[in-house]
Amino acid sequence: MSQAEGVGRMQARSPAASPGVLLSVRDLHTTLQLRDGPADVVRRVSFDLNEGETLALVGESGCGKTMTALSLIRLVPDPPAKIAGGEVLFEGRDLLALRENAMREIRGEDVSMVFQEPLTSLDPVFTIGDQLTETVTAHRDVSKAEAQEMAVQVLREVHIPSAEKRLKAYPHELSGGMRQRVMIAMALILDPKILIADEPTTALDVTIQAQILDLIKEAQEKRKLAVLLITHNLAVVSQVADRVAVMYAGEIVERAPAETLFSDPKHPYTQGLLRSIPLMEEDREYLLDIPGRVPDPRLPPPACLFAPRCAFGISRCWQEHPRLVETASGHLLRCHNPQPFAAVEQLARSEVVGQAE
Repeated sequence: MSQAEGVGRMQARSPAASPGVLLSVRDLHTTLQLRDGPADVVRRVSFDLNEGETLALVGESGCGKTMTALSLIRLVPDPPAKIAGGEVLFEGRDLLALRENAMREIRGEDVSMVFQEPLTSLDPVFTIGDQLTETVTAHRDVSKAEAQEMAVQVLREVHIPSAEKRLKAYPHELSGGMRQRVMIAMALILDPKILIADEPTTALDVTIQAQILDLIKEAQEKRKLAVLLITHNLAVVSQVADRVAVMYAGEIVERAPAETLFSDPKHPYTQGLLRSIPLMEEDREYLLDIPGRVPDPRLPPPACLFAPRCAFGISRCWQEHPRLVETASGHLLRCHNPQPFAAVEQLARSEVVGQAE
């Protein structure tokens, strides 16, 4: 499915019900210790993840999405990274306060992660079967035969043909799509409650992307998984997300139900992301990128982090850091001077006309 088709289908989706909070993140803050001082890469991020829902973290590369996910399960490389503050409450337990041996029990058993590049995540010198069974025996008191049976069952669940034979295969013998299925199988084998998927469709062709997304959705419905999806692909978000949190420079700048975010984006950064997607169903002759780049975390702007790239900045944007406030039910925004999306579209149209002239 193309980006245009994915975004175009957004209007048909409805926000999912929220039966209960599984993960509650409050003021999560992570820094990188550099030679010239600490750099904030995750800035007081807060959100809830509910049972059975998909929450998407979106934004450009370098906005802090993956560092947020790694911080949740305490896999940031320390040093140079350090979780400087906040709470990550899983079923009432603060994961940031647990001892490492207790945290190892949580990883895989309750919270699993599918990493962006399976070829670098899978060990090239061990078979698929060895790696799956090791995941089981590290957490469960089962025999090797029982672990192998669990491995076969989960490979079948992710639609890998000839599952018994695949146990003897090495990662390099599988295609990119098959390797990603193995990574999902490894994440699911202990039946976790939360799945973190970091760019699970990167470097896959469109057909395989759709299959991987369908696979995650199928597992979610079967197991009542909560999914935290990390992506920069808004077409993917439009297909699978119930709620969306837009990240910029390490902080959340907008959070809303997916349908609301696509139909009525408020933050100029979110609007810029949507404006940069080609939509085949619209007669749009212009396509603008967002000027500038994500700021260096060592030298952030003095107040609003998006101010240097924003066409609607006012003096307050350079003097006071905006708070994340609720502007409508379930719609949170971090902006001093929000503009209707129609105004942004009109500005884009006039800029393109001016350039043509």
